[in-house]
Amino acid sequence: MLLKGKVHIFGDDINTDDIVAAKYLVTTDPVELGKKCMETIAPDFAKNVAKGDIIVGGKNFGCGSSREHAPLAIKGVGVSCVIAKSFARIFYRNAINIGLPIIEIVQAGQINNGDELEIDLVKGKIKNITQGKVYKSEGFPEFMQKIVEAGGLMQWIATAKAQNNFKK
Repeated sequence: MLLKGKVHIFGDDINTDDIVAAKYLVTTDPVELGKKCMETIAPDFAKNVAKGDIIVGGKNFGCGSSREHAPLAIKGVGVSCVIAKSFARIFYRNAINIGLPIIEIVQAGQINNGDELEIDLVKGKIKNITQGKVYKSEGFPEFMQKIVEAGGLMQWIATAKAQNNFKK
């Protein structure tokens, strides 16, 4: 699972209301939510994201309300992965549930806005092509790889049921 994209930097304590304002929670359509992603803190963010780009945040990314709308908006705008120093636990779980890869690394602050990254989710290797640096993270466990590849937990369950992969 290789990802490659340009970095968009956000700081510490980016909460779910920063990611997508509560007034947009009337839909769960990822594309519609993506159009409003980061609107309150970076009004032009959705216009400047290319498919596959990467968000890099600081500490406690995704804090605040427990809602899947926040990672849905990130995925819906075209972001392929979020890297941060740390994540709010509920955001971490919601991101995996909807198939958005997220990675914790302490060196997130060394990555600059506009850097190009190549991420190997299996090996946990993050290559900063712009700076010529390599960062190491935990590789995604196989079950999480399958969830992300399927597009989220519900899609993974549906596929597993269809293939009769559940053992009694």
